[in-house]
Amino acid sequence: MKVCGAKGPRPRYPRVWKTRNRIGTISKSAKLVDCIKELSNVKEEVYGALDSFIAWELEFPLITVKKALKTLEDQREWKRIIQVTKWMLSKGQGKTMGSYFTLLNALAEDGRLDEAEELWMKLFSENLESMPRVFYDKMVSIYYRRDMHEKMFEIFADMEELGIRPNTSIVKMVGDVFQKLGMLDKYEKLQKKYPPPKWEYRYIKGKRVRIRTKPSCESDDPGEAVNETDEKTDMNSKEIYDDTEGSVDAADEPIYEVHNSS
Repeated sequence: MKVCGAKGPRPRYPRVWKTRNRIGTISKSAKLVDCIKELSNVKEEVYGALDSFIAWELEFPLITVKKALKTLEDQREWKRIIQVTKWMLSKGQGKTMGSYFTLLNALAEDGRLDEAEELWMKLFSENLESMPRVFYDKMVSIYYRRDMHEKMFEIFADMEELGIRPNTSIVKMVGDVFQKLGMLDKYEKLQKKYPPPKWEYRYIKGKRVRIRTKPSCESDDPGEAVNETDEKTDMNSKEIYDDTEGSVDAADEPIYEVHNSS
């Protein structure tokens, strides 16, 4: 055994015949997007291209597909997002609340409201007590944009019945509808029960920072809150409310009750 000058084992050099050029998930996701972008909207054609793309993979490339969905979302390719997400779910992969939220958002943006409502009812019935608040926020914003006030109130009533505190954007949208419909007593009750938060948590450079919220003006358009909700969900920020501002009686009594017509 030969010893080098430093009286240690001889350093080993990389094998010449082994390549180090590995294809990462970013380049794979870019190839996946390019593979399906020029195809038609025929389901069999898109599914066949996706099947051929993963034909030689030992495991399902979930990370690659997720990054491809994020790229398609940035490009606002809603039809492709729906096709890729449904194909992924048909393979039994990626059955998470994040995937279902991506599909729900794409269906709403593509104008397929019936499918979005069907997906919402399925998720709501299966995850009655564990549904993330961002789903309620999304459904309220969908109905708010389309002036479907009755269904919007139903979602809000479900939140109150389940004890889920609405965030600022939901309170703004519901309050705006109360004002448009002339339901000023319910609007005052809403503002009394859900006062604006004084503090909120945000993540800045990976650190959790508590900052004071900006005072909201009454003349602001609630539609801006809808756009902000679509871009950043409340999974990364938490609101801190002052419990001393709301009365106990107002907190126990629901603001809006859904009456079933017999």
